[in-house]
Amino acid sequence: MSDKIHDLGSGFWNIRGSFRVGGVINIGTQCSLVKLASGRFVFLDSYALTCEVRDEVMALTNNGQDVEAVLNVHPFHTVHCAQMAKDFPQATFYGSSRHHKKIPEVQWADDLVESDAVAERYPELKFSMSQGIHYISPNEMIHAGSLLVFHPASKSLHVDDTFMSPPTKLLEALLPELLLHPTTKKALRNEPNAGKQYCDWATNLAHDWRDVRNFCAAHSYLVKFKDGEFEKALLKAIDKARPKLENA
Repeated sequence: MSDKIHDLGSGFWNIRGSFRVGGVINIGTQCSLVKLASGRFVFLDSYALTCEVRDEVMALTNNGQDVEAVLNVHPFHTVHCAQMAKDFPQATFYGSSRHHKKIPEVQWADDLVESDAVAERYPELKFSMSQGIHYISPNEMIHAGSLLVFHPASKSLHVDDTFMSPPTKLLEALLPELLLHPTTKKALRNEPNAGKQYCDWATNLAHDWRDVRNFCAAHSYLVKFKDGEFEKALLKAIDKARPKLENA
């Protein structure tokens, strides 16, 4: 499966890449490119660009010179950060505290990617931190928490792991479905009402970001929603999971 870049309009491109577990099974990964009002660009997540996709990105960004920042929004997506820093050496790299520890060779910005300072720097984007679950789980196998990013102009949602689409496109003719990450229950914080906090956060997000049309998730395919479908699909997933999560 070769890498692909999808122009979702209004200055938002989603890049579908490869990520092989154990070097064998390709579960896929992603990054997104966003054009700012200034005419400059930011990436959401890191990915080692190759071949035609790399050529297209370089053509869009003045051979990379117009990329001002890379926002690494998932604490456990670190594989491509070092290469990205080599490819775009002039860009400011933002990450979580885990990025700083795991990839010390990258010159990370002092402001963490989830900070208010970063959100205020990029008014073209809206950010939401998953609630009730660990953003950086002490268990390295649990990746449900992340910082989600919505680009209202293109109605595109960039999300790693927290929400997913089914691994098959067979259901796309019906109402597209969304799934919660399979480790969500294990990711719950050890505090009262953690499950309720998570479900309430996701429910509010479904309402607040109901305009989502392009659902860009890391380890599944790009999903196109029609008017109102994203809100319905996410609410359905939360309603189904709420009893188990609230009684965990």
